Amino acid sequence: MTTEPAAAALTAADLADDPHPHLARLRERDPVALVPALGGRLVTSRELALRVLRDPATFTVDDPRFSTAQVVGPSMLSLDGPAHTRHRDPFARPFRPARTRERFTAFVEAEAARLVDGLAPGGRAELRGALAGPLAVAVVTEALGLEGVDAATVRSWYGAFVDAVSAITAGGTAPMAAAEAYRLLTAAVEEAITASRPGSLLAEAARDEAGLATAEVVANAAILMFGGIDTTEGMIANAVLHLLEHPGQLRLVRDDPGLLPAAIEESLRLEPAAAVVDRYAVRDTELGGTAIRAGELVRVSITAANRDPAVFPDPDRFEVRRANAAEHLAFAHGPHFCFGAHLARLETRTALGALLGRLPGLRLDPGRPARAQGLVFRKPPRLDVRWDR
Repeated sequence: MTTEPAAAALTAADLADDPHPHLARLRERDPVALVPALGGRLVTSRELALRVLRDPATFTVDDPRFSTAQVVGPSMLSLDGPAHTRHRDPFARPFRPARTRERFTAFVEAEAARLVDGLAPGGRAELRGALAGPLAVAVVTEALGLEGVDAATVRSWYGAFVDAVSAITAGGTAPMAAAEAYRLLTAAVEEAITASRPGSLLAEAARDEAGLATAEVVANAAILMFGGIDTTEGMIANAVLHLLEHPGQLRLVRDDPGLLPAAIEESLRLEPAAAVVDRYAVRDTELGGTAIRAGELVRVSITAANRDPAVFPDPDRFEVRRANAAEHLAFAHGPHFCFGAHLARLETRTALGALLGRLPGLRLDPGRPARAQGLVFRKPPRLDVRWDR
């Protein structure tokens, strides 16, 4: 089992800091490279990524080593086949496009307006902490029916889960804070199920014919926090950053607001908030001419697949008029495609519309440069901006 020299030298820190040149080299030389720092293979071409994501019979998430399963237990994210369907369906049904629009549009618009109007008099803000995170937390709290749980508490829970998954992916162990966060989440979920408030996704899931036990509802609630909070926060922050970094592209969107959805898709392509997903080979197989052994970890780099020049010409360029930007894999693919994609797009579109419509002269703070970072979840640690009061 040989290792490409570029892969052998690659570290988790390299991929957390600026992965793009490293991933481009791997994609060109060995798109199914053995990366010792990641403990398995790293898939970097879009074609091969799709093969992995579409084939759960060969590349499964159902393995005790799966990072989120270690943190929250079995869930829709770490199961395949009928068990996956049983866990996923009670939560996925309410997020179909029409129901998402009907259920969340007014709430998201009101919350985004409230947050941005609160910032407006100040002339400057750190948008990840003041807008992207609070909006995502508010929407997930509303959807789950976690009434009485304040936003700071919810953020601390999902922050603990994210830290744990990132630590495991980098080869470490989960911090103890994750266990305490899970205990508190369990209590909140049990209360929401008992209260059975109208519209509570948790109460609906507990009553569903799938017959999920409370512990299973809790595990899936934690998974919704990953998708509904952390990656949506990252999606909003990355989209704002990309537009403000490229004044010419921002001008196109300002002149034609109809380009905003396309700009969001291009941002998702250029820097997906969830950078890598894990699978495990069920049996000996072959991928892109590379022999894969049963049980081997196969990590799909969504980041690399989204910049594959075979699909996206000039892939490192941010171009809001890119014709095929929506072919990105930022929401994964196959049976584990993110069913919250419609809601995440609604939140991002609404947040950007509120910022551009209510904060004249919005621009990056030149004294506090920002760029996306992170091994698994990629977004700027801070996003400092200014505008004309």
